[in-house]
Amino acid sequence: MAEITGDQRVQSEVLEGLATAVNHRSWFVELAVPHLGDNPIEIGSGLGDYALEWSRHVPRFTATEADPDRLVQLKERLAEEPTIEVRQMLLPHPERGDYSAAVSYNVLEHIEDHVGALRSMRDLVRPGGAVIIIVPAFQFAMSPADIATGHVRRYTKKTLAAAMTEAGLTVETMHYANALGLIGYFMATKVFRLMPKEGPMVKVYDTLVLPATKAAEQRIRPPFGQSVFAVARVPA
Repeated sequence: MAEITGDQRVQSEVLEGLATAVNHRSWFVELAVPHLGDNPIEIGSGLGDYALEWSRHVPRFTATEADPDRLVQLKERLAEEPTIEVRQMLLPHPERGDYSAAVSYNVLEHIEDHVGALRSMRDLVRPGGAVIIIVPAFQFAMSPADIATGHVRRYTKKTLAAAMTEAGLTVETMHYANALGLIGYFMATKVFRLMPKEGPMVKVYDTLVLPATKAAEQRIRPPFGQSVFAVARVPA
């Protein structure tokens, strides 16, 4: 059985702080929507911010969380959402399912056996369905904040593609996202050793810088970014 890595208190503080970055979340919500299908499952729903937004686009949605305390919070927050089921899930695991897609944002980097975790996501999804992933990019940006929140690694397109292929998935699309965010994250967390929590820097970036970054990257894919976004298919 895999372990939940990182300081859960610090993780919750970071999740609560980043929940204020509404433009960032809206952008990353949009990236996944075309691939969700009719009945997706999210691996690692945290406080439920993405689950709430994705559920507006699909008839049924399943949110999951590994940490027991956060699972209680997630169930309380989503209790009045009739189309969302909430359950506990820790990867890797042997379960099989018939979901239209498995979506997991900023979770895979916490799991030592990431290929096993991707295989578990593959087995939850029906043939032809999607596994949709966002992970933090570039090992040189690994910082005290990464370590405190339980990151085992950061990725490039090449290393994420290799893990997905080893897990038996067929990579459909992959690109870096939020190029300026990588620079800001590196300076804040590696140089100044700050935690990515709610504060003036997050608000200024999300309000002023991110909309321009998103618009530019919708026209030209950057050669680097704070995150790697990927969609892979379960073979028929």
